[in-house]
Amino acid sequence: MRAAPPLVPSAAGRGAAEGTGGRGFSSALHGGGRVAGIDGLRTVAVVLVIVYHVRPDLVPGGSVGVDVFFTISGFVITRLLVAEYARTGRIGLWAFYRRRWLRLMPALLVMCALTALLSLALPLPLFRGTWVAAVLAAGSAVNLVRAGASATSPDLTAPLGHTWSLGVEEQFYLAWPLLVLALLRRSAPRAVLGWVTALCVLPVLWRTVLWDPAAVHRIYNGPDTRADQLLVGALLALVLARLRADDPRLALLRRWAGRLCRPAAVLLVLIAWRIPITETNGWSPVWYTAGFLVAAVLSATVVAALQLCPRSRLSRLLSLSAPAWVGRNLSYGMYLWHYPVIRLLHDLGVRGAPLVPVGLLATLVAALASYALLERPLLRRGRSRVRRPEPAGVAAATSAP
Repeated sequence: MRAAPPLVPSAAGRGAAEGTGGRGFSSALHGGGRVAGIDGLRTVAVVLVIVYHVRPDLVPGGSVGVDVFFTISGFVITRLLVAEYARTGRIGLWAFYRRRWLRLMPALLVMCALTALLSLALPLPLFRGTWVAAVLAAGSAVNLVRAGASATSPDLTAPLGHTWSLGVEEQFYLAWPLLVLALLRRSAPRAVLGWVTALCVLPVLWRTVLWDPAAVHRIYNGPDTRADQLLVGALLALVLARLRADDPRLALLRRWAGRLCRPAAVLLVLIAWRIPITETNGWSPVWYTAGFLVAAVLSATVVAALQLCPRSRLSRLLSLSAPAWVGRNLSYGMYLWHYPVIRLLHDLGVRGAPLVPVGLLATLVAALASYALLERPLLRRGRSRVRRPEPAGVAAATSAP
């Protein structure tokens, strides 16, 4: 596949784009760098998910960390795509897919292979059936299998069930660049925002139609039923790319993001602490219809504040070197490896309270090894082979799920 040819805004969008640099998204030319606070937020989210998988009684709603990841990913990926389009009038699809593959797939394939080999070498109860799960995970199909399963059917994906979220993200990465390219090419900038806003609402309506206690697997794992969480992040990226630095609406957005950031963060903490998301209960009808969108809006509020208010207390805290570095470089590896690592420790006799700190430490070691031996060398090699200049902030394309 060759990179997409240069694209010129259509007549509908040309009037809004002409006379303003960046084809109507001029701020995308200047805002593509990494945001340390967002990297720190990744660290918080992945630790929350790990603790939830080890001790769900401590954080029964800890899976909301995945919702936060979805919104961050939609924001980061869309910011990169729009920055490239604003600068060059095109989106290099082949380069984008290649970067995504190098960032996500080699580490995933290695994890799948080692886990499958481990199941052959050691008679571990929690690793039975790993070969089937590994094949499904390597094909980014775990979420699709889980979405089609009933509550009573055997879970073939269980040994690597956590890769369901990677499947959702990878399916989004396949479809979204094509869709956003079509929107940028054929619509005026303001219309692009309107279309994406409408797309954010559609999954809510679809989940309402689908809702039934027997449909929780379908709703929780479906790429269509979780799309709004990624799209809310995408919408935020488009809004920020649209508003110039001197636009009074940007100042208003900055002010309200700063005011609402703390309440939004507190609500996300309360969800993690008090709402058992993955259990069928009184919260389920609300959570499995509108709740996903609410979590995405709360996450986007925090992300907006971290982007626009770098001097706020929360931003300074999350921007500390340790959480920012871990979120930037290790959060994907930690998510990828924590599930097999914790299952291995459990089968080897590490259980109860010690499993949380030991599991976190072992996961961190595995993620460091993955980053140093595989992920970083591949990314450096991939960047060195890119001949044309890349969009500002291409290094930020290392978003973790």
